[in-house]
Amino acid sequence: MDCGSCDIFRVPNDPEAARGVAEWFRQRGWIKEGEGAEDVVKRAPYCLGCRGDRAVHWSPDCWILKCCVDERGLDHCSECSEFPCERLSEWAKMNDGYSRAFERLKRMRNES
Repeated sequence: MDCGSCDIFRVPNDPEAARGVAEWFRQRGWIKEGEGAEDVVKRAPYCLGCRGDRAVHWSPDCWILKCCVDERGLDHCSECSEFPCERLSEWAKMNDGYSRAFERLKRMRNES
């Protein structure tokens, strides 16, 4: 993935990203009305990358994280001998963000 372009990854150091993530969390009911970027940073539900601290990972039960890092010991999916697997290909069809991430992984695979 391209962690550096992800707002969830940038929350602790980018106030604009934190505000955007706070709005997204609020829309989903993950933070309350009136809570904002400071609350997101304080509670630390953000991402420090797949090898980052799981205690503050916004999605520590992520199936990609478990498969890639925990089970296979890789830094990213494009290193996998099974890339692109069917599950990841189907995941990429779920929304534009996932599709863009999948395309970045393909480029990373081709560049290595």
